[in-house]
Amino acid sequence: MMAVFKQGTLRHWSLAGLAFCIAMMGVALGLEHVVGLDPCPLCIFQRVAVMSAAAVFVLAALHNPRGRGGLVYAGVSALAVLVGIGLAGRHIWLQSLPADQVPTCGPGLDYMMDVMPLREVLSQVLTSSGECAEIDFLFLGVSLPGWTLLGFLILLLVPLGMATRALVAPAKNQP
Repeated sequence: MMAVFKQGTLRHWSLAGLAFCIAMMGVALGLEHVVGLDPCPLCIFQRVAVMSAAAVFVLAALHNPRGRGGLVYAGVSALAVLVGIGLAGRHIWLQSLPADQVPTCGPGLDYMMDVMPLREVLSQVLTSSGECAEIDFLFLGVSLPGWTLLGFLILLLVPLGMATRALVAPAKNQP
């Protein structure tokens, strides 16, 4: 058993990524439902990025392709993680703006999803998210988007490991 784990099959990488996504969502939901912090629209989109990566990791773990087939899963999961990195970076940038430069708050996300096409909702959230500029919570002097960015950067190691395994596996005849 230990020898298989040392090889780091695509399934192992995927399950590790899934576990990390579950941990990230657990923290997010705990902060919302236990601490009482309501997520802003960018926080919700970051959660969607985490859940998207988790869905790819589940599929990769179930399929466990051999050889270079894992590159597809690595690429798609990396895309989800990179979107999360971009969203968290945008969130941090909004929080770093001086008060007079913060964009105005838009309507609530629920309302926008009901009356606008998805493209307009995304545009609205990414360009005028004044409510996302508020810093409601700090841990060790870092805001939640900062911690989320760190989480995404750590999570990016999983698709990189998956890709490395997929490229190395053909030479080693991965089981």
